[in-house]
Amino acid sequence: MNNKLEARRNPDLDLVDALITAVIVLDRDLRVVRVNAAAQSLFATSETKLKQQSLKDVFPGADELADAARRALDESRSFTEWDMELRGTRFNTATVGYTVTPLWHERFEPDYVVIEMTNVEHHQRTQIEGNMSMQNDVTTALLRGLAHEIKNPLGGIRGAAQLLEKELEDQKQAEYTQIIIGEADRLRTLVDRMLGPRGESVKQLINIHDVLEHVRQIVEAERDSSAEFIRDYDPSLPDIRADRDQLVQAFLNLVRNAVQAVEGRSESITLRTRVDRQFTIDSKLHRLVIRAQVIDFGPGVDPEIASSIFIPLVSGRADGSGLGLPIAHSLVHRQGGLIGFESEPGHTVFSVWLPVGVPE
Repeated sequence: MNNKLEARRNPDLDLVDALITAVIVLDRDLRVVRVNAAAQSLFATSETKLKQQSLKDVFPGADELADAARRALDESRSFTEWDMELRGTRFNTATVGYTVTPLWHERFEPDYVVIEMTNVEHHQRTQIEGNMSMQNDVTTALLRGLAHEIKNPLGGIRGAAQLLEKELEDQKQAEYTQIIIGEADRLRTLVDRMLGPRGESVKQLINIHDVLEHVRQIVEAERDSSAEFIRDYDPSLPDIRADRDQLVQAFLNLVRNAVQAVEGRSESITLRTRVDRQFTIDSKLHRLVIRAQVIDFGPGVDPEIASSIFIPLVSGRADGSGLGLPIAHSLVHRQGGLIGFESEPGHTVFSVWLPVGVPE
């Protein structure tokens, strides 16, 4: 019986499809016999494309991984590596930690070798997001307390200025009271934004493309916007349960941020949607999530503020309030989602992941 037929009938190999970690199974010749769903998602490829290919053909240059697989078979023991970049010939590159384990079926020697992989970048991103969320919650709580302390006297200042305006006969002096009233209103608006979104989310089934198209139309209608949009949508995406108004505001903040980044440049902004599988948000595994991205080709995020960009009042622009991204972060979090970014000069990607259905 050949290995291909044996792999199909081996119940031990059937179990790899149920694992949430990425798994590739090789035979004794180091040829691929099984690729589970998590591995297909990690490398954005299919099992059909990889089956019966040699490990070196699948991952050219991954000699260390091939050596570990061979040693696992020869020595009947496991090997682990925590940080290795795997470059595929026709699919995604990923930085992974892996464990190579021999697997027996009906022989005294191992029949197969199982390569179990963890996406290091995703793990690191999840940790960073968790730390940022905690820091954001603490900072937001402090700012809300401060905002309430500011808001109360502002009402008194505005009222006093209005009374003073009525008592003044000199029109020129009355203009100063208008300045006071205008500044009080501006500060009150700023304080309201510092307090962030209020009220409970009203969740319903929505299409993410409807949200993005609504945001695009708003931005294109704004007088000072000359942005050109490229829409790269996956039309097969399912609906999600979320608060439409809150998502519109979150993406509006992200898109306006991108528009400001490319201001004065003849650059476009890309709106992209995709689906990710076996994705973890707040320690909850989701079989399916929607990934919506806002991509610009501006100067990028200043590395000095990259780690605190979702904290209120942190801004890379002199005229920025530093509230747009923290509000977007809060609104996405209310939908059970995740927000993150990758940036380098000339290319910035803000990604929002939103779950489809309930976590496993």
